[in-house]
Amino acid sequence: MTIAPDLWTLLERSQHRFVTAQPPPQEGGRPALDTCGTTVIAVKFDGGVLNVGDRRATANFAVMYDHAEKVLAVDEVTLIAISGSYARSLEVVRYLRTSFKLFERTYLQPMSLDGKLAELTRVVRAGVPEALQGIGGFIPVFSTFDLEAGEGRIFFYDGMGARFESAEFGAAGSGSMQIRGVFDYIVKTLGPFHKMPRTDALRQALIMLDIAADLDAATGGFAKILPVARAITAGGIVDVPDDELLKLVDELRTPGQQAHQG
Repeated sequence: MTIAPDLWTLLERSQHRFVTAQPPPQEGGRPALDTCGTTVIAVKFDGGVLNVGDRRATANFAVMYDHAEKVLAVDEVTLIAISGSYARSLEVVRYLRTSFKLFERTYLQPMSLDGKLAELTRVVRAGVPEALQGIGGFIPVFSTFDLEAGEGRIFFYDGMGARFESAEFGAAGSGSMQIRGVFDYIVKTLGPFHKMPRTDALRQALIMLDIAADLDAATGGFAKILPVARAITAGGIVDVPDDELLKLVDELRTPGQQAHQG
């Protein structure tokens, strides 16, 4: 038998399916309990890409957890911001980490950006049968720093696995639709995100997260728990410190402060 060219092929040859063929049984005709997360935002800034996500995870109408990590590193320059089924999202991120690392060790070079995007497309599409049955739906936002192009890049997906690249921003989750027009308003009034300093881009992302929390019950915002914020630059992934987030949140809570900063 020849060596499997990638992790997906290896799993198939070992009769291990990445996706279960049937969803868990439902009780009393109700959908199975599936903890979901929203809302995640990705915006460019001068020097990279910033990812921000609230910390709330819900199941049906119940808040299940208020410290969910929704922005996860896949490798040194790649972040996945997750929305939808939390269990499914973590499974996908673990698969991608292993797949990228296996490729690098097998071929003695990092997987290309096109290869990484193809892997994510493959796992999103693999989950469509489950998503159509009401569980396991997962919509990612893929952010990376393209070392060859020397710029941050943002890709988002639909539920069927179609991939799109955004020039300035991306968002996913139930709160993302409510703030869709705000992105364009910010670009038209303040200029493109990719020309903003990181602090300014972070401030705008926090404002949009706050609006999403006001309009979407599944989005936690920053009123109770600080969101997670991570940035990617040519030097890699860095966490935005809590004191930097707290300073901006305090500004946004102070009437009139935003106008002076904007």
